[in-house]
Amino acid sequence: MRWDNLFDDLEGQLDRELNAEQIDLRAEEERLRLGRLSLRTRLTSLTVGSLGPAVFRIVLTSGETVTLRPTSFGRDWLAADLLGFDPDREPGGALSAPAQCVVPFAAVAAVILTGDQMDRSLSGEETASAARMSDRIGLSFVLRDLCRRRAGLEVRTTGGLLTGTIDRVGRDHLDLAVHPPGTARRSRDVQHFRLVPLAQLLLVRLG
Repeated sequence: MRWDNLFDDLEGQLDRELNAEQIDLRAEEERLRLGRLSLRTRLTSLTVGSLGPAVFRIVLTSGETVTLRPTSFGRDWLAADLLGFDPDREPGGALSAPAQCVVPFAAVAAVILTGDQMDRSLSGEETASAARMSDRIGLSFVLRDLCRRRAGLEVRTTGGLLTGTIDRVGRDHLDLAVHPPGTARRSRDVQHFRLVPLAQLLLVRLG
């Protein structure tokens, strides 16, 4: 065999080995990147870019399915326009107008995405403002703000549906003055008070 042919063969073999090594390295880096993705990052990625607000369905740990258009994300919650409920579980599930709601990530059993949304969620992109501010805001902070506003709420819990006004928020629970929907929190309209563990919250809807 001629020396130049031998060197050509060796160079070709070395190139193939280097390319295979680079491919393996990139694959391993991608596996590590995907392994670091959180649910929050996956969902936040859907709101990045110029494709408009994302709309997707979330299955709550109660088995209910809700259709949401997220507006902001916190450390352990998301805020969204609530577009409707699963009509199979709740007749008249479609809402005539979007309502605002808060969903704790702990209440999410699954997220239903299209193929395109699945690909976008894997990008792992987040807005700079989200990474800088919202990461630090916990669910208790949001609930305390609703308490200060004396807002009438619909509170879905693992124990059922409640309507009323939050009186105060503790470390791991809230005090809810239960009264009929659409009424102000007046003493004569309050039916009773409930201490609700935050871990039992599925969805808080502004009335």
